[in-house]
Amino acid sequence: MNTVPGVMKRFAASELFHSFRHNRSAMIGAAIVAMFVVMVSIGPWLVAQDPYDVAQLELMDSFKPPVWLEGGVPQYLLGTDGQGRDVLASIVYGSRISLFIGFTAMLGSCVLGAALGLLAGFYGGKLDSVIMRIADIQLSFPSVLTALFLMSAFGTGADKVLIALISVGWVVYARIVRGSTLRESQKEYVQAARVSGLPNRKIILRHVLPNVLTPLIVVATIQVGTFILIEASLSFLGVGVPITEPSLGLLIKNGFDVLFSGLWWISVFPGLFIMLIVFGINLLGDFLRDELNPRLK
Repeated sequence: MNTVPGVMKRFAASELFHSFRHNRSAMIGAAIVAMFVVMVSIGPWLVAQDPYDVAQLELMDSFKPPVWLEGGVPQYLLGTDGQGRDVLASIVYGSRISLFIGFTAMLGSCVLGAALGLLAGFYGGKLDSVIMRIADIQLSFPSVLTALFLMSAFGTGADKVLIALISVGWVVYARIVRGSTLRESQKEYVQAARVSGLPNRKIILRHVLPNVLTPLIVVATIQVGTFILIEASLSFLGVGVPITEPSLGLLIKNGFDVLFSGLWWISVFPGLFIMLIVFGINLLGDFLRDELNPRLK
């Protein structure tokens, strides 16, 4: 019953939390991420319009400028697009897809990459050679190019984007975990566990895995922002999520078609939101890298 409060008390008294409270950049990053989490959680109940419900759209309200410009109306704070959709409401709904894809792809890549890295580093031999050669081949191609090729083969859709991102993202985790596993496998506590007859599966899960989690946390934090950018790039190119599952990248694409007609707000505001969320995530990632890496202390 007291497990959660106990963990919270230990975390509040930890050196990591103390450093966080005294690190302005980390607090700004956490505030930005928290703002987006709240926005995607309760935002749809706060905006007046579901931008993808045709019954709520009014073509007479198309291309309304932001409220502070001439012709703007208080109903649409950030203006509207060519179909009368509220840009702010579109950003709220689009952020849900972008963040979902970013976090889910990160988790999938982390699990797959960590599993392969543990197997390669612990068992070595041919298994290690095969996994690392596949990783080397994949790293020779840009991530966006590889994802673009996979999307052209799979088709569009959020699930297809997730498969493509996991397929290009596991390599980083596999290489990091393999290197850490090679070091941990040579230490005395692992050798003692082997001598005691403990099965390899339990040695990996109980002894090796907990000691390779630190670099995983750092990479996972930063990779969320990377995946959001890749997904936005794919959607901008028209091979990401379909129009029925809008993301921030697709909103930028819709506004880019009329960007040079003076209707800048349709693509600029979604672009600013992408920049802001990636900036906040990277601030947190930099903080965790500095705090969890003993070589940087």
